Amino acid sequence: MLKLNKLFQNIKTEIKKSQKKEELEKIRIKYLGKKGILTSYIKSLKNLSFEDKKKHSISINTIKKEIMININKQYEILNNILLNQRIEKEKIDISLPGRRVKNGSLHPITYTINYIKNFFSRIGFQSISSPEIEDEYHNFDALNIPKNHPARDSHDTFWFDKNRLLRTQTSSMQIRIMKKEKPPIRFIFPGKVYRNDYDHTHTPMFHQIEGLIIEKNINFSNLKWIIYSFLYDFFGNQISIQFRPSYFPFTTPSAEVDIINSRGKSLEVLGCGMVHPKILNNANINSNIYSACAFGLGIERITMLRYEISDIRYFFENDIKFLEQFKYN
Repeated sequence: MLKLNKLFQNIKTEIKKSQKKEELEKIRIKYLGKKGILTSYIKSLKNLSFEDKKKHSISINTIKKEIMININKQYEILNNILLNQRIEKEKIDISLPGRRVKNGSLHPITYTINYIKNFFSRIGFQSISSPEIEDEYHNFDALNIPKNHPARDSHDTFWFDKNRLLRTQTSSMQIRIMKKEKPPIRFIFPGKVYRNDYDHTHTPMFHQIEGLIIEKNINFSNLKWIIYSFLYDFFGNQISIQFRPSYFPFTTPSAEVDIINSRGKSLEVLGCGMVHPKILNNANINSNIYSACAFGLGIERITMLRYEISDIRYFFENDIKFLEQFKYN
């Protein structure tokens, strides 16, 4: 036991002198491991009497516990030393002014498109993208636009050749979806369109969203409810809305929708109407069974009205001062 107590004192000294965790681990293995010194002491007790074996095993186990306690204490001391060294090394001067990160936000056009898509999604519309390069059939012929219509002229439309062009409206996707899907149909088609025009209210490229519903017994009252619901949601319930008769080659009857501002002035925001039976029949949809309504609106137009922007070109000039005004939650 004297020899064992002396060994214990030596072990404690070794533990105190250790400066690294690796050294502590070596000490633990050296004395407490499977082939450690204290383990060999326990194995040597097999030749003693029962009483001596019991007495010495208790003493050895007590010493083992004490060694582990000392090792753990030294671990804690070394951890604190390392932590303090790291704190000193990585210390931050909190007196320095903060570095502000300027977070970006969605472009107002992108935000408006997402807003509209979310609204129509809530009332059962699917949103689908469509090709920006169209052919004459889908962009004009299938939409009942006659050959002599001014929109077909090169000074109004960007043509690649005699058949291909940059689409002038998202209405062309109506034909494609009617050929692909079977009624009932309820879709919106957001995307870019192109027209040869440029001033404070027109740009060569702008955005439209077209909506299409094909169902049995759908009528103009259903279309009006959708338009009213959307405009009240987008502009607020305080606005006044009026429908006035209009003409579009692909709808009959047709209407343009205005909102009335606080000065009593009417501002057009979209066009709509019942899809022409000829267009339904051309897409192999029986117009005697199904009826359809459609609407189309310019994203830039309603965004300008909502935020009282006077010039459409602001959207595309990448003026940071202009864009920073638009922050969304």
